[in-house]
Amino acid sequence: MKFVIVGSGFAGVTFAEKLRTLAPDAIITMITREGDGFYSRPLLSHGFSKANIEQSIILKPFPALAQNRIELFVGSSATAIDRSHKTLTINDGERIIDLEYDKLILAQGSEAFIPPPFRDDCEYFHLLNSLADLKKLRTLRDVLSEQYSPPHWAIIGGGLIGCEVASDLAVAGDKVTLYHAMDRLMERQLVVQDSAKLLTVLQASGVEVRLNQSVTGFRKQDGKTVVVSGATDSFNAVIVACGFKPRTGLAAAAGLAVKRGIAVNPYLQTSDPDVYALGDVAELPDGKLYAFILPIRSQALWLAALLAGASDNQPWLPPVFRPKAKVHGFVADDPQPF
Repeated sequence: MKFVIVGSGFAGVTFAEKLRTLAPDAIITMITREGDGFYSRPLLSHGFSKANIEQSIILKPFPALAQNRIELFVGSSATAIDRSHKTLTINDGERIIDLEYDKLILAQGSEAFIPPPFRDDCEYFHLLNSLADLKKLRTLRDVLSEQYSPPHWAIIGGGLIGCEVASDLAVAGDKVTLYHAMDRLMERQLVVQDSAKLLTVLQASGVEVRLNQSVTGFRKQDGKTVVVSGATDSFNAVIVACGFKPRTGLAAAAGLAVKRGIAVNPYLQTSDPDVYALGDVAELPDGKLYAFILPIRSQALWLAALLAGASDNQPWLPPVFRPKAKVHGFVADDPQPF
């Protein structure tokens, strides 16, 4: 049987390796836009305080996956799904290729969400959603550090990623101002008391936190970037960290049911019985996106067993888990189950 996987993140790689173990004769093909290997996305937000992050973040080079008889199309994009002929069209930069599949697994993850008011100002800020993004930001930081001592960053967004990045830049020695639209940090993940504790920890590390901020845009002035809110302060660089958006375009163009993510049933099956979705991109019937390592791993292992004929055919059930913020010096006193 031919399995084609779109995406080389934690969902796609975990599924592929487990499937290879359970189905030794399966033909497994993986398409990825990445070029550096399978890496840990959660470590991106700690990419400024670790000197060798470009190497340590790689969990497995792509040749190691290939040695496990997983065919890889590296630096390639999936451009179309032909459901009637069961083919996936890809572009590897030189060729357009149609890959046949028996089962197609969509595990392309998510992209950074850019709020509508910011979309005309993309040239003025940076995102942190991939290893390529991190490499660019580390290079920029090196340049800024030669000109300013220390450089001053604005982080837009006081959710999980924004707080982690602000914390890491501060620990690395930079000056950081964190803007958040709400009246407390990480309001979706933390109870009020832990939000207050997080605020204290960030402030103690040197982060200036501005709550109840309505940022409406950005502009350049005297070589710096101005954040337009109640006040108009300027910074050496700005990172927007306002959440994520599942990559649903490929599925939607193929006529698959899409909501916030790709709609799946309790068996991770899309509206096409031969197409499945995993990880950040999959929206379960309860309306949730389980975009955390523990449930993603659970989904991938469960789906590999199902498609290899090694399961009891019971629907996937999310494990009980408590998301953690990787903020230096912070541990929630009352972590909430997801």
